[in-house]
Amino acid sequence: MKVSELPVNQTARRRYNAFGRYMKDLYGQPVYKVNVDAGFTCPNRDGTVSVGGCIYCNNDSFRPSACVGTEPLRAQIGKGIPYLRSRYGAEKFIAYFQPYTNTYASVEALERLYREALDNPGVVGLAIGTRPDCVDEEKIALLESLARDRFILVEYGLQSVHDRTLEWINRGHDYACFRSALALTAGRGIHVGAHIILGFPTETRDDMLAMAGELSRLPVEFLKIHQLQVVKDTALAGLHAARPFHTLGYREYLELLSDFLERLSPGIVLQRLFAAAPEDILIAPVWNRTRSELLIDLDAVMEQRGSFQGKLRASRELEK
Repeated sequence: MKVSELPVNQTARRRYNAFGRYMKDLYGQPVYKVNVDAGFTCPNRDGTVSVGGCIYCNNDSFRPSACVGTEPLRAQIGKGIPYLRSRYGAEKFIAYFQPYTNTYASVEALERLYREALDNPGVVGLAIGTRPDCVDEEKIALLESLARDRFILVEYGLQSVHDRTLEWINRGHDYACFRSALALTAGRGIHVGAHIILGFPTETRDDMLAMAGELSRLPVEFLKIHQLQVVKDTALAGLHAARPFHTLGYREYLELLSDFLERLSPGIVLQRLFAAAPEDILIAPVWNRTRSELLIDLDAVMEQRGSFQGKLRASRELEK
């Protein structure tokens, strides 16, 4: 197979399989996410699984300020869509159920919320962030029924494939649980995504890179990658204050991410490549870069290296 024939080629604009481009190809125009907070909590916080949550978790570090759970769902969408229309000329939207665990309720309650979100002009689908231990056959059957005529994406928070890390971060489930959730979800018309974090002090560089090959062997279609961030009001912040550990430097992360993407299947669509906690709660690492600068610098590093998503996997295919 020639490199030019790969799904993701070596041009600066297509060094990795980006979510925005994927959705534009699918719908013929850009599709924008409307973030909503449906008032869910998490079994890792309320005592069902554990208390305190994952040691790195402060929902304010990744929830947009406009996403307010005290407002009715329809009101949140009613504010989000006009804003995106006026700022970007947007016409199509995905309602993104983001904070906490968005399948952690009865099927009846979930169906009411999901259908309420879909019942808005321009909303073509849902993205649902959740935990792999918070789905079952009944909930997946509901999503399967919605997926018959809508774009339905379930994003499972995995964070790591290494059980020692999952235990250290108080995740409350192991890697086998994630594999079971994938088996339950895949092949039913539901798009499947995963979230991972690079930079845990429990893992070596090789451990982190090994996740790319592991995920490439699974029915994971979408992926969000974050660098570990230490933010205020978390157990991780306490650990870092008591005994500071290494967090990834800027250039270090760009190189690590480039190496990771070279090992990742080119068919996996990348939704996110960086975490971006607000400056007022971020402790480490402090990079002082905007999201645009991060993406521009990543493209520059990958271009210098001749990198593209799946490069090493393609090389192995050529050697066969």
